[in-house]
Amino acid sequence: MSNFVASRSVPFVTRVAGRHAKDIIARDRARAQKIAQGINPHGPAAFHELRRRRHGHHGHHHGHGGGSTGAGTGAGSGGSTGGAGTAPPTSTPGGGVDVTDAGVTYTASVGVGNPPTQYTLLIDTGSSNTWVGADKPYRPTSSSKSTGQRVNVSYGSGSFSGTEYTDTVTLSPTLVIQNQSIGVASTSQGFEGEDGILGIGPVDLTQGTVSGDQPIPTVTDNLFAQGLIENDSIGIFYQPTTESGALNGELTFGSVDTSKITSDVTFTPITSTQPASMYWGIDQDVTHGSGGTTLLSGSAGIVDTGTTLLLLATDAFQAYQRATGATLDDATGLLTLTEAQFARLESLFFAIGGTTFELTANAQIWPRALNTTIGGEEGKIYLVVSDMGNPSGQGLDFIDGFAFLQRFYSVYDTGNSQVGLATTPFTNAETN
Repeated sequence: MSNFVASRSVPFVTRVAGRHAKDIIARDRARAQKIAQGINPHGPAAFHELRRRRHGHHGHHHGHGGGSTGAGTGAGSGGSTGGAGTAPPTSTPGGGVDVTDAGVTYTASVGVGNPPTQYTLLIDTGSSNTWVGADKPYRPTSSSKSTGQRVNVSYGSGSFSGTEYTDTVTLSPTLVIQNQSIGVASTSQGFEGEDGILGIGPVDLTQGTVSGDQPIPTVTDNLFAQGLIENDSIGIFYQPTTESGALNGELTFGSVDTSKITSDVTFTPITSTQPASMYWGIDQDVTHGSGGTTLLSGSAGIVDTGTTLLLLATDAFQAYQRATGATLDDATGLLTLTEAQFARLESLFFAIGGTTFELTANAQIWPRALNTTIGGEEGKIYLVVSDMGNPSGQGLDFIDGFAFLQRFYSVYDTGNSQVGLATTPFTNAETN
């Protein structure tokens, strides 16, 4: 066995149904602090730089050469729909992968081998290694081949180590990847009830995770290389749920599923402000209410499926708390409102890429039907906006996490170094 090199993965936050709200906040904040320090960068800018070094300066038809990282730090920089690059094509039948929302975490059923064994894998755009074996053991088949290389990845709240295999990976009937590198865990920590991770972040994050120190093509890389998708992008759709374990989302590789959106997709380039620029970083303004109370202006932060709540820099969070009149609940660590305060709660407005996205009052609260899963009181009103734990102006002023993303369709376009957002039929849902 060759010696393996220390992991360069971004920490992954395990979001398990039934985990207490204080644990969720602690995990989200720990992840935010590591990102704020620029640990394990994985954004499209680094991806394009790595591609340039490996393949020279020749252009590639699925992205514009070096990959723009945006200009300036203003929330409107980068223009509106289609702004930074060519939009991914619309989806073809069978191009989606269902995502299960377990209340605080979400997973997909992925087949490995031929015939395939189904594994329940956590989906994360902030990590790039795909691996199995945390719960259900790996079952080699005729398509399985060990490379003999060691794999070692550490996350914010877990880790795994084991052996690299190549195998057939089935995401859907029309998305069957041949010779995909996967990790097979011999030991793992922090993963209960899941079998591993489907890592769909940029490829550079895999460098140093497998002995030999070479980056390992991700599932998205291989889908593109094997002609199964036309664009190096991922679209994610969620339907807000009020029950744990509901099948309520779709993950679309290489295209935008136009049946899931109710607006054009607004694309905005990756911010130029560090450290957000090293991740899926964007610029945005955030205001509260019809009076337009400013919480953040010209601020850089990230869009992140691996973060549960909507995190704001401490000063912006305090301004939000003042504007809403919310009080901090000692039992959960979340902000809480009375029924009368909730009746007066106004929307948050996010100005991104020249478009304003509205997060309604209902979207700002934890689903009341799921209060007991986080140690809350039945019927009480808890807000999903939380304190990141650092002041604004340090290059990571917000994280638009899962609570935000459930109300919008999001596109992670590595080929064109941009993030896309669109409204969905559930943007204004009153389900919480």
